[in-house]
Amino acid sequence: MNIPANLKYTKSDEWFDPATGKMGLTDYAQSQLSDIVFVEIVVSAGDSVEPGKAIASVESVKAAAETYAAVSGTVKAVNEALSGNPETLNNDPYGAGWMVQVEAGKADGLLEAAAYTKYCEERAH
Repeated sequence: MNIPANLKYTKSDEWFDPATGKMGLTDYAQSQLSDIVFVEIVVSAGDSVEPGKAIASVESVKAAAETYAAVSGTVKAVNEALSGNPETLNNDPYGAGWMVQVEAGKADGLLEAAAYTKYCEERAH
């Protein structure tokens, strides 16, 4: 399980990078979903988001899931490439698999990598 120490995490399996404002679906979540075959980003640049608001819909061969904003802020950019290459979420969830980038996002209440790792391990049992 890949959980970079520089990112912050939600209990609904989204990650947030305080340095860039990017967020997306965690490696743990994509591994649970299996092969991702469809991604639709449901917000646009200029939209306001807040924690728990859906930013994307993801479908895999096993299930469909919503991806939620990890922080509040204004959407600065959307990763348009994901709709044509949904498998990017499986291959590179923390790099090319980012979903949206926000301005003024604050990581209040998010989990540090160690806490998120523990949380994922607890759910695996």
